[in-house]
Amino acid sequence: MSDLEHDERPWGSYTVLEDSAGHKVKNISVHPGRRLSYQVHERRAEHWFVVAGEGVVTLDGAPVEVRRGSAVDIPIRTAHRVENTGSEPLVFIEVQHGDYFGEDDIVRLEDDFGRVS
Repeated sequence: MSDLEHDERPWGSYTVLEDSAGHKVKNISVHPGRRLSYQVHERRAEHWFVVAGEGVVTLDGAPVEVRRGSAVDIPIRTAHRVENTGSEPLVFIEVQHGDYFGEDDIVRLEDDFGRVS
């Protein structure tokens, strides 16, 4: 598994499990008390399935509580973020689908770590 793409971020980490022409799959782990940037994508939608922990997903300003077993669909151009509100890592599987999956298809609207687009 050492050949899988992995990246540490200020909020946690991700590992790419599969990367193909039509979809990309990531395992994402968010540290307790941290959250990802509030962002939109122009060329991909996402499906998140929570496998551990608990948190709050914000979709176009509306909060949705999530925990192990929860699933959330994020359409293209929908502002979204996830925050870990628990004391253990929040882990979810992200399935991206669309025609482009590059990290430069992230427009950050808000960010706790100074990375606003």
